[in-house]
Amino acid sequence: MTAELSNRSEAIKPELIKSAVENPEISTALDVLHSVFGYQTFRKGQQEVIQAALSGRDSLVVMATGNGKSLCYQIPALCFAGLTLVISPLISLMKDQVDQLLANGIAADFLNSTQSLEQQQQVQNKAISGELKLLYLSPEKVMTNSFFQFISLCNVSFIAIDEAHCISQWGHDFRPEYTQLGGLKGCFPHAPIMALTATADSTTRQDILQNLSLNEPHLYVGSFDRPNIRYTLVEKFKPMEQLCNFVAAQKGKSGIVYCNSRSKVERIAEALKKRGISAAAYHAGMESSQREAVQQAFQRDNIQVVVATIAFGMGINKSNVRFVAHFDLSRSIEAYYQETGRAGRDDLPAEAVLFYEPADYAWLHKILLEEPESPQRDIKRHKLEAIGEFAESQTCRRLVLLNYFGENRQTPCNNCDICLDPPKKYDGLLDAQKILSTIYRTGQRFGTQYVIGVMRGLQNQKIKENQHDELKVYGIGKDKSKEYWQSVIRQLIHLGFVQQIISDFGMGTRLQLTESTRPVLRGEVSLELATPRLSSITMVQAPQRNAVTNYDKDLFARLRFLRKQIADKENIPPYIVFSDATLQEMSLYQPTSKVEMLQINGVGAIKWQRFGQPFMAIIKEHQALRKAGKNPLELQS
Repeated sequence: MTAELSNRSEAIKPELIKSAVENPEISTALDVLHSVFGYQTFRKGQQEVIQAALSGRDSLVVMATGNGKSLCYQIPALCFAGLTLVISPLISLMKDQVDQLLANGIAADFLNSTQSLEQQQQVQNKAISGELKLLYLSPEKVMTNSFFQFISLCNVSFIAIDEAHCISQWGHDFRPEYTQLGGLKGCFPHAPIMALTATADSTTRQDILQNLSLNEPHLYVGSFDRPNIRYTLVEKFKPMEQLCNFVAAQKGKSGIVYCNSRSKVERIAEALKKRGISAAAYHAGMESSQREAVQQAFQRDNIQVVVATIAFGMGINKSNVRFVAHFDLSRSIEAYYQETGRAGRDDLPAEAVLFYEPADYAWLHKILLEEPESPQRDIKRHKLEAIGEFAESQTCRRLVLLNYFGENRQTPCNNCDICLDPPKKYDGLLDAQKILSTIYRTGQRFGTQYVIGVMRGLQNQKIKENQHDELKVYGIGKDKSKEYWQSVIRQLIHLGFVQQIISDFGMGTRLQLTESTRPVLRGEVSLELATPRLSSITMVQAPQRNAVTNYDKDLFARLRFLRKQIADKENIPPYIVFSDATLQEMSLYQPTSKVEMLQINGVGAIKWQRFGQPFMAIIKEHQALRKAGKNPLELQS
């Protein structure tokens, strides 16, 4: 494989050189990317975001989990002379992030409520003396007088605010106290601020920008697509048995099972254990020491599956989670997207499976209506309706997710249950024209139920008051049921022809046409829709797209075994040593020298120095045994 590595290196170098010549200020960042983190090239969007930060601009970065969001602020942090503050609500994630940075030879630490006063003082002393490059903090820690007294003694060059959707009232995890972070710009006027999140629609993005008072910020909104994740919905009929069968079929791979109650968490964990699956429960009712033990065991590959409420997952930095199963419906598309995003962070194939029945939505809706009326409840209701429509969709699941976040696409993904086992189709152009015309002629000011009411010719007082019973479109859909038209409208929303806009508080949502509708209304294109309504959804197994299959599987198994031994000895999670993706690349190219090893993505100078030799020794030994016609795995056993 030496020649392949050499060719690969030659293919990369011109790109790096060209980028550095055209943008001299990015050359240091490229060097950090390669020598510290061990990656050959920037991923899409990273370079422009990093360049904006290095030029002193504020920025808002919306980038899907697994697309290298952390590097967007970690690389500038190493390029700036002073200290970078990283503000994150994920206290449980801070130590993992710091451990990963330390493994790459980067001076980093954290301050939060889990530390004693003595430990916190030690960290502060390191920051004041200039020993640290990155300091992770919780928002609560930042908004204290003692923090400002301490930080005034530090040379702060840059500020990153992670999980920035928590700042917005439109975000799925809104925390009112986080809006106080808007005062940071006034306290650090010369330090660029970068806000980052994996999930934010246009309304949420505007709210983040306003709340943080960012100065002419650079806005980067990357693709929300995670093509390595297959989205599947399974209709519940014997849910516990279905779930256990699915997990058992994963054959020891790491996964997370989410459900909405502590009692279900306990029951499912026990059911999986009875099937011989290494599983543990995790929820807010457990002692913090118990939760920490479960999380650590999962991160270190000592537990295969964690069954959890939404209390688990936001603090997980584990790159080799191969599946996420939802036993219950999430409360919003943002929450579902964020939770499924825990799978496949290493870009390798992963599964996101939702077990669903309409009663799940009805229960969540009932719980929501028991809350006092408020603007926040209206927002929650809109988001719950959206995830309900996702679950009942007859359109490519990925299209539903992408169009919800404003990434208008119409091409199916061929990697979800709808694409792999498609519903029956019909010529839906006329139905679409009826709906789009009704939305347009009623002024694009009303929601789904009202539009359907006009189409079906209902004798409704509000329709009469608005004189919409005099429109040509009044009654054009009376031959079809309300459920039929609901299904078609949902499909048009999912396909990006119609948008649901949240009206003023208390006014619900309204339907609005997008630019994509013009050729449909004019009859210039054909339009296939799914025949309403889908009666059953089945689990489909098909080859994962983009899966790497030509690496040496036996060598990969040996490298994973070695990684686990090293991780246990170093007392760190295995993925901090090297990710599965890095081990697969080693198994494919089989590097046998330092130069070749440093061309493997994820192998930086410090990691090579710390871990490289034993991995290279296994590769050499493996090649020798293969040459001698022996089975390399016999040594391991």
